[in-house]
Amino acid sequence: QVQLVESGGGLVQAGGSLRLSCVVSGSIIRANVMAWYRQAPGKQRDLVARITIGGRTNYADSVKGRFTISTDNAKNTVYLQMNSLKPEDTAGYYCYAEVATTRYAYLELWGQGTLVTVPS
Repeated sequence: QVQLVESGGGLVQAGGSLRLSCVVSGSIIRANVMAWYRQAPGKQRDLVARITIGGRTNYADSVKGRFTISTDNAKNTVYLQMNSLKPEDTAGYYCYAEVATTRYAYLELWGQGTLVTVPS
């Protein structure tokens, strides 16, 4: 069974840093796209950062210059380095991946979510 396993959330003071990790568990050929989304209470889930297998990235305007997404393709892992955290970054952070399990089969996966809290 292929799934995403996240780690790294927690409570951090404003201005601090956290790094989230998400590993693809199970047998895949490759992860074509990996991304992080976040969802604050009562709000929709929004894209935070996305990276393709070719290394192309895009970020939400609200995190540009503060967050960095990266991957270790050999380990099927995606990271989100979050610096200069603000109270408005408080949310559940969810890992997403589009993975190839065979030459022609693809899966879209979501992690279970990890909570990031930045007190005001």
